[in-house]
Amino acid sequence: MIQPIPRHREISRQLLAEIAEKKFASSGRIPSEAQLVKRFGVSRPTISRALRDLQADGLIERRAGSGTYLKGAGKTPPTARQLGLLVPERGSTEILELVCGELSSLARANDYALLFGGASLPSQEGDMNDAHSLAMCDHFIEQQVMGVFFAPFEAIANRTEINQRIAGSLAKAGIPVVLLDRDTATFPSRSEMDLVATDNFAGGFMAAEHLIKLGSRRIAFVARPAHAPTVDARIAGAREALLRHGLQIADDWIQIGVPENVPFVRSKIAGRGWDALVCANDLTAAQIMRSLEKCEVKVPRDLRVVGFDDAKYATLLGVSLTTVHQPCRDLAIAAFRAIRDRIAEPALPTRGFLLTPRLVVRESCGAYLSGEKP
Repeated sequence: MIQPIPRHREISRQLLAEIAEKKFASSGRIPSEAQLVKRFGVSRPTISRALRDLQADGLIERRAGSGTYLKGAGKTPPTARQLGLLVPERGSTEILELVCGELSSLARANDYALLFGGASLPSQEGDMNDAHSLAMCDHFIEQQVMGVFFAPFEAIANRTEINQRIAGSLAKAGIPVVLLDRDTATFPSRSEMDLVATDNFAGGFMAAEHLIKLGSRRIAFVARPAHAPTVDARIAGAREALLRHGLQIADDWIQIGVPENVPFVRSKIAGRGWDALVCANDLTAAQIMRSLEKCEVKVPRDLRVVGFDDAKYATLLGVSLTTVHQPCRDLAIAAFRAIRDRIAEPALPTRGFLLTPRLVVRESCGAYLSGEKP
């Protein structure tokens, strides 16, 4: 069941849209709490919480005895060393959350302020929408940040348009950008911005090759509908492993569906004679394993499973998950060095830093069924 959006979040998003439209730009002053209570027909605590959301994002500030204003209104622009962090879908992936935490630590250690919408990495309730992200982009430009770490949208329908608008606005303002985890272009194309990411092609290859070495011959790749472009790179890597080992690739070897849907899993996975699955990510793998259990298919005895990410819960499943580990700390270090290089030498050619993942072998691949280790 889809949970309704809390009223305070609706109000903060409405005010955010008005800030993005420059509605309060002339005076910089936000209407008082009493005015907002009357306008939205809600209680004062609800308005207070909505304003706290905007304050946490660094968009507004309370001035004692004066009121609420846009951050920095009427003040001289800051001159401190500031970097922006724009990760709209941070709330939906553990990997990006870890990378953001590492970047925050690196920034502090190197005397930079890392701004997430003007604040130092506040908690985030869910993902940002496109309007929120565009407003954050404008805020970074107004704050004259030295550079921006940007993880483009992957899960929204108009992601190409929004990603290009954000990247274009920052480029027009002369602000260097380092892309995190994914490109604004769809695999295998590349944009003209620096990119720091896991080598998803190599990860897909090593996952499939590991299963092949364990004796699997009919391997399927499972992903959700409208999956991310990074998953396409993993699919391409798995396909290359199958070809490299001379295995026949079935026409339906890529299975797209909802892993929690037991009828889908029963008809397309359990009933097709596959002996191993490479899953787009650990969440898909965990959900597939649960559905397979309902179909009375045992992992790994009947079907071997490999995930991707090495999420925290990978070891907490009933059958611990073999997976491809993403080097989050190394990603953050490479991204931080890349942004400093780009700030120091803006004319550097576009660079891509693809970090090598590693396979973490656990029970779900069946490596230990006979007591043997690969």
